[in-house]
Amino acid sequence: MAGRRIIVGIIGAGMADAELEQTAAEVGRRIAGQGWLLVCGGLGGVMAAACRGAREAGGTTVGILPGSDPAAANPDVDIPIATGFGEGRNVIIVRTADLLIAVGGEYGTLSEIAFALKAGKPVVGLGSWDIRGVVPAATPAEAVARAVQLLAQPA
Repeated sequence: MAGRRIIVGIIGAGMADAELEQTAAEVGRRIAGQGWLLVCGGLGGVMAAACRGAREAGGTTVGILPGSDPAAANPDVDIPIATGFGEGRNVIIVRTADLLIAVGGEYGTLSEIAFALKAGKPVVGLGSWDIRGVVPAATPAEAVARAVQLLAQPA
């Protein structure tokens, strides 16, 4: 990672309630505050909220979209990447990120967690799947603090 920005993947449900969106937005703000680049699936719910938070804090966002139309990205995606790969784009998100933070989530999030753990990428879970290999966090501040710790560890 020397010489380049850290890329943090935000994964979570495409539909989220107001509380989960607030949490995701705060994670996005904190990612931007670290100077990290945010990558996500580029659509709604947790993804849109995290992008909004990151952009509000002056960060840069990348959306790895499942479809072929870059215009499908949420309005806070700076760089939309239209893959046409459907759910297969989850692998691209994981392979692009240095670390992932799962905020809530459903089965798509679980697949991303599995891909990340299989690839040896650290995963922090904030109200997400409680499974072996996922480092739990209770707040956005703790999630980003854990990310800082994990990224400081030798690979």
